[in-house]
Amino acid sequence: MVGLDPRLTPARPDLAARALEGRVEAARFVDPERVQVVAPSAPMRPRPDPAAALATELIAGEPFDLYDRADGWVWGQSALDGYVGWLPEGTVGPGAVPTHLVTAPAAQFYAEPELKRPPTGRHPFGARIAVATTRDGYAKCADGWIAQDHLRALDDPEPDWVAVAERFCGAPYVWGGRSAFGLDCSALVQLSRQAGGFDCPRDSDMQTALGETLAADRPLRRGDVIFWKGHVGIMLDSERMIHATIFGMRVRIEALAEAAARIATREFGAILRRARLDPA
Repeated sequence: MVGLDPRLTPARPDLAARALEGRVEAARFVDPERVQVVAPSAPMRPRPDPAAALATELIAGEPFDLYDRADGWVWGQSALDGYVGWLPEGTVGPGAVPTHLVTAPAAQFYAEPELKRPPTGRHPFGARIAVATTRDGYAKCADGWIAQDHLRALDDPEPDWVAVAERFCGAPYVWGGRSAFGLDCSALVQLSRQAGGFDCPRDSDMQTALGETLAADRPLRRGDVIFWKGHVGIMLDSERMIHATIFGMRVRIEALAEAAARIATREFGAILRRARLDPA
């Protein structure tokens, strides 16, 4: 697979996506089965082992191209950002076409649209659900009733993607995580950008290709992003940044100057790139 990123290439020595035939070597090539995540979230791992490191996390309603099943696991590719890996088999299946996105850090769902009923579960920010009907300020989906104030139509993107990132302030840092229950630096960027209606790759090294590079003497503004080797943060204004960081193990807001000084000596070295993702 010379020249192909293994994180984004559904190919193994024994099996590969039919679309890659002629580009990679594999014992057989297969077409994908399009399914979606049916659990609130699904941990994706590089091998079918619950003890393996978390590669990324898929969220309810996200599409998944399934290529293989083995021993309670499925192997395939996220149809949203292209990430490849293994998911627990019970986390994916058929589902209705999503209509809405969860916009609260977490949205409880209930058996009935009643305030005093105990919640029966919750969906994280970014979960995609199909609303069947609404009643008394609640929306009915496959898992139950969710407060309508916690939802936004998929065809109605957030007007300020940076404000979305701010909703995660205080959320725990989790390597490979991609929800308000735990996320990493590049997931904060990706989830926020996606909510604003933008495509965004998963990892920080992939995100470095986005936008316009800013020279060091150009002033920063809200929505600019700062890259280190293996890290990324989002500017809230010309001086403050929000990022998911191992310093304190949470999403936090701090002055860029203070963060850059600490990161230079303790973590990821010097700033590699300052970028503007959106034109004025």
